[in-house]
Amino acid sequence: MELRHLRYFTAVAEEQNVTRAAERLHVSQPAVSRQIRDLEDELGVPLFERTAKSLRLTDAGQAFLTEARAVLQRTEEAIKAVRAVSAGARGEIRVAYAPSLTIELLPQALRAFQSDWPGVRVLLHDLSTEEMLAQIRAGKVDLALGVHPGKSQMKGLLFQRLASYPICVALPPSHPLARRRAVTRARIAEEPMIGYAREAYPEYYDGIETLFTSAGRQPRIAEEHDGVTSLIAAVEAGRGFALVPSCIKCLAGPRLKLIGLEPPAPKIVVGALRREGRAGAAVERFIAASAMAG
Repeated sequence: MELRHLRYFTAVAEEQNVTRAAERLHVSQPAVSRQIRDLEDELGVPLFERTAKSLRLTDAGQAFLTEARAVLQRTEEAIKAVRAVSAGARGEIRVAYAPSLTIELLPQALRAFQSDWPGVRVLLHDLSTEEMLAQIRAGKVDLALGVHPGKSQMKGLLFQRLASYPICVALPPSHPLARRRAVTRARIAEEPMIGYAREAYPEYYDGIETLFTSAGRQPRIAEEHDGVTSLIAAVEAGRGFALVPSCIKCLAGPRLKLIGLEPPAPKIVVGALRREGRAGAAVERFIAASAMAG
């Protein structure tokens, strides 16, 4: 039994006439009659009561019509689903992200993407830069939102700029320097610094070294934290200052005071990182939504 048999049978049952069914199917009348006879022979039961002027379903034919319609409907749904997945409108994408850098960008990107592609599920993974690189290369995530990892780590990868944020000094509101609009690098280097875990975020420390070279003094790293929430808590408790992107204000709120650096530091660039080659429609659309959000 083939799907063609079910389509021909359903057309004849609904039209109650072989000629009209043949016209509807755009095939010859003998071809339709032959397919119906083959179907009845295979089932071993008559599906129609035939007279010279009429064609009517038997009880068995009526029961088979219900099942045939269900099979054809399910087949149509399966075809649509496969085509949707191929076009990127169904399925899922896996997105890694750096929380402190995407606190503004990610919610807007998700909202825009899900509005256009509601059938695609977005799986989010909070990862360090090193973890992002490893999982992108292993194919465990489709793209990552974070900083540029550096030219030496970009082999086989592509980076698309999405947004940039000023670097700020984060202090507890009670700190004497928090009353200033900005502070020099030499002055802030006198304070203990709260940073991210060096092993997970090596590019963070490369940036600090470059940033403070002109000040003639590197800050003393008092603590290292593996996430932004614990870093915020440590700064709020007065254990040191932190260098953060301006967007972190959305997460910290009044718990921290953000002031500028003198002279201003280069902005932190946030972008989408993925493997070279064809990314797939859903991934490309998510990157586009992220670019609009940035």
